[in-house]
Amino acid sequence: MNEETRVRLDKWLWAARFFKTRSLASQAVAGGKVQVGGLRVKPSRLVAVGDGLRIQKEQDEFLIVVLAISDQRRGAPEAQLLYEETQESLTTRIQARETRRLLRVVGAVSPGRPGKRDRRLIIKFTKKNR
Repeated sequence: MNEETRVRLDKWLWAARFFKTRSLASQAVAGGKVQVGGLRVKPSRLVAVGDGLRIQKEQDEFLIVVLAISDQRRGAPEAQLLYEETQESLTTRIQARETRRLLRVVGAVSPGRPGKRDRRLIIKFTKKNR
């Protein structure tokens, strides 16, 4: 294969919009989150049309087949033309998303800094216990 039909894996993942930056794509590949043909590879590995990729991103896992090569990041509609996700992967991701949605606790407050009311209650509580 000639060089025009192949591109670095980290660059292709960035162009296909799986990762926001090439640096993040490179870190994911180096960390084993991306596999080509079931094998752990380096970010500099050349990707060709027809390669099968397994991409682990946060809680989701994508099984895709490379349909086209690009080293330029374009809009999302064009980026989706670079790959095709397998039907098995798509159904698994949808089921996992639905399971996470059903297991989510209703009314749970995300942890963070206390608000104004919370601070007043903390101060009131600590003054009582002195």
